[in-house]
Amino acid sequence: MSHPRIASGGAVGARGGSGKRDQVDGRYVPPKYAGPGRFGLGLFIAAVAGAAYYIWRSLAGDVADSGQILSTSAYVALATALVLALGFEFVNGFHDTANAVATVIYTKSLPPTVAVVWSGLWNFLGVAASAGLVAYSIIGLLPVELILQVGTAAGYAMIFALLVSAIFWNMFTWFFGVPNSSSHCLIGSVLGVGVANQLMAPVGYATSGVDWGQAEKVANSLFFSPLIGFTAAAILLLVLKAVASNPKLYREPEGDAPPPWWIRATLVTTCTAVSFAHGGNDGQKGMGLIMLILIGAAPAAFALNRAMPEAETAAIVRTLEATADLAATRAAGDAAQDPIAAREAVGAALRAKDAAAGGLEANLAAIAADAAQRIAAAGTIAAIPADETAALRSDLYVVGEASKLLAKAGDMSAGERATYEKARDAAQSATRYIPDWVKFGVAFALGLGTMVGWRRIVVTVGERIGKAHMTYGQGAAAETVAAVTILSAQQFGLPVSTTHVLNSAVAGTMAANGSGLQWKTIGTLAGAWLITLPVVITLSGGLYYVGMQLVRTLAG
Repeated sequence: MSHPRIASGGAVGARGGSGKRDQVDGRYVPPKYAGPGRFGLGLFIAAVAGAAYYIWRSLAGDVADSGQILSTSAYVALATALVLALGFEFVNGFHDTANAVATVIYTKSLPPTVAVVWSGLWNFLGVAASAGLVAYSIIGLLPVELILQVGTAAGYAMIFALLVSAIFWNMFTWFFGVPNSSSHCLIGSVLGVGVANQLMAPVGYATSGVDWGQAEKVANSLFFSPLIGFTAAAILLLVLKAVASNPKLYREPEGDAPPPWWIRATLVTTCTAVSFAHGGNDGQKGMGLIMLILIGAAPAAFALNRAMPEAETAAIVRTLEATADLAATRAAGDAAQDPIAAREAVGAALRAKDAAAGGLEANLAAIAADAAQRIAAAGTIAAIPADETAALRSDLYVVGEASKLLAKAGDMSAGERATYEKARDAAQSATRYIPDWVKFGVAFALGLGTMVGWRRIVVTVGERIGKAHMTYGQGAAAETVAAVTILSAQQFGLPVSTTHVLNSAVAGTMAANGSGLQWKTIGTLAGAWLITLPVVITLSGGLYYVGMQLVRTLAG
């Protein structure tokens, strides 16, 4: 693989052209980058400045509306964390998003500038349409105690360890031309923090560490999605050859001429689908981290969904009351502890993942009843006093997680299990939400990253996976399968890697076509897949350890 400093160039500019084919062997030669020009550079700076102003104004407005007053140091810490989180999404853009535009640029279906702007638009729409399931499935890997204490120094140590390690490894692999998945980086960072948190816990202290049940689901998604992409794309290409015999569909791009209009339309459609799917899946990973940052820094503004309608608020109150009644009935006379002790007891049960812990349901009943009473007294989530918001969020989180834990136990009726599942969903609806401006910021960062990294990806996808160059039909089949796979994973809240799914799909079409595979490239992809998790787990765990030692030194 060529060195990225040579192959990747820079952002798309007006003078960049569309590239050409080598006259000898037909290889795609990316256009020489002559810079964006003064107008392009000015437009770029204006766009970044406008986006930054919109994000900061929206953030400050939400904080002001909540009644919370942040210190200057809090704003500085918040701004730094947000820049890191959006920086991760920027890196994600040139690592992953550019896969969506690779086929339309390689086949001359769209000029590079048009392709990346079009892809950025559909990434934005994908992010905007997402429900946040993937975002919170990543957060669900974190230890319970760190989520509950996200606003503390330990919480900030966690956030910075996650982001710095993920960004560092992404940039390191990019610098040396090694293909890598941003999804693997982030998930490895989360696992590293969880493992380090468990190893650093005092002897005899119950700590949850990593939620290995959730980690298994995520690992299965990351492992099987490339296999699905490879197999499904191979089958789709064979079916396509059987039902659509037009030879133009199975030709390699020739010269600088664009393909026939109907092939262009097909490839643009598949590019659009992959862009939308990528925004909906990969974009959520950064959104989840940003929400953790916001909840920790400004809980009054972001800990609860203040935009929730009054009717939904009333439904949550009823669900909490029903949960309290059920838990009290099932507690069989166990006495609940005082509120502080009850929260600690339930938290300990969650860390130990012990549904049979003594007094769990009695204490859960007390917490759920108290939360229902406070929400009912306020009338709406938006009316919750600023100084009560963080505590109420913690209680709702505990109710949701305890209900989920109990619902998995086998000693209850279907009706009782349904009540606990409703409590889990109700708690999540009040605490799991993403403001529109956060979605905008993530989509904007993804789009900028795409414009920086597309050149390198075009050549890799088009020419370095198979021994023959990619045909129009192979590009369409690979991107169709990638889009369907990513969108399907999103519906189940499962993270997948756009890079690995699409590259595997391209490899599948090459195998089905009898073109052969470039095993050196395949080996590099597989090697990166294997080493990323252990390296980033070690890196993030080490950074978290250093951060916690620094926190303890400053506090001591």
